[in-house]
Amino acid sequence: MIPEIELKSIEEIKQFQDKKLQELLVYLSEKSAFYQKLFAKNNIPFNSIKTHKDLTKIPTTTKEDLQQYNDDFICVNKTEIIDYVTTSGTTGKPVFFGLTDKDLDRLAYNEAISFACSNLTKKDTIQLMTTMDRRFMAGLAYFLGARKLGAGIIRVGAGIPELQWDSIQKFQPTYLVTVPSFLLKLIAYAEKNNIDINKSSIKGAICIGEPLKNQDFTPNILSKKITEKWHINLYSTYASTEMNTAFAECEYQVGGHHHPELIIVEILDENNQPVANNEEGELVITTLGVEAMPLLRFKTGDIVKAHYDSCKCGRNTLRLGPVIGRKKQMIKYKGTTIYPPAMYNLLNDFSEIKSYIIEIDKNEIGTDKITLKLYAPENEVSLLHKLKDHFRAKLRVLPIIEFVTKEEINSLKFPKMSRKPMLFIDKRKQKNS
Repeated sequence: MIPEIELKSIEEIKQFQDKKLQELLVYLSEKSAFYQKLFAKNNIPFNSIKTHKDLTKIPTTTKEDLQQYNDDFICVNKTEIIDYVTTSGTTGKPVFFGLTDKDLDRLAYNEAISFACSNLTKKDTIQLMTTMDRRFMAGLAYFLGARKLGAGIIRVGAGIPELQWDSIQKFQPTYLVTVPSFLLKLIAYAEKNNIDINKSSIKGAICIGEPLKNQDFTPNILSKKITEKWHINLYSTYASTEMNTAFAECEYQVGGHHHPELIIVEILDENNQPVANNEEGELVITTLGVEAMPLLRFKTGDIVKAHYDSCKCGRNTLRLGPVIGRKKQMIKYKGTTIYPPAMYNLLNDFSEIKSYIIEIDKNEIGTDKITLKLYAPENEVSLLHKLKDHFRAKLRVLPIIEFVTKEEINSLKFPKMSRKPMLFIDKRKQKNS
């Protein structure tokens, strides 16, 4: 189920996308109040943008634009919106997105080809361990995609290891869709209750929300901890509400494949100019085929590296490596630039740590301060020494380390209205707002 365009040459893909870009610009010129104003303000005729190379003439769109002018992005009558979602608000105020019937069809197509990219077929049964409520797009996308693929679906939702294992044993699913760290809780529950995980029906997991790979595509610590005990295939996927599109790994697991019929990708530097090949930059996207709220040159805030060589699976589309970090979560600490995922990877190496929060604040001289709040019920003294040595060796910096109670960590990790656990708290934003 590989879309034909993904097997075309790079030049053919670019020509295809240029045509789709032209169609989008006509649509925006007729329907989008936001982009009509943006083009007029900057004296840019819509018809002056001919190819993807002309995109740099257009100012980028930011999350702040979406927050401030949310309704101006709507290109349809509100009676045509049949589903309402919001972003997670990880780095700011949540933003509303509306979807039409056509947009839901596009979402289903995206997820079906993404599942197929990771080798799932209509013969599989997928256990969805993500919420479909609380205005969350991802859970709905997985449901619609599995349905379009023709696969079986078990809607269990997030959490509750006992219920997850009950469903696995009762319905025999072949794949799970889950946050990867939750697989460790499933393993722990199975060990405690004498369940042989490697005799279960599970062949693999589609993993969301947390990185599984290092930048060279080798398994990171979290991935190793899972597969050392549970011999299943782990597939990374990257997506967001704003892009309405996913980047999914194929069987060779060397980055998430781009779907050129759904999205145009740019990787930009601090000056909004394209980075050189093999350099990291901010992912900027232009959505194709979105009816209600299409976006043009939208800055995702995620720092990534793209890979352009052809994949062994036959696709010639670019591939995105693991997200290096969110631009707004970048930490400058004692001359070193750090993103939270690098610290997650280190902390996941310690089985003594049952839960953690990374808290960033400003110190008395105005520079960044990192505090690790850890719930580790045993051997705090020896763990403290090992952590210090580990951070010095791997990241060359030493954060403040605090041991807290299970209740305190849970109150920070699961705030009201949050749809997913918080691992990173940025108090710098609170002081600047």
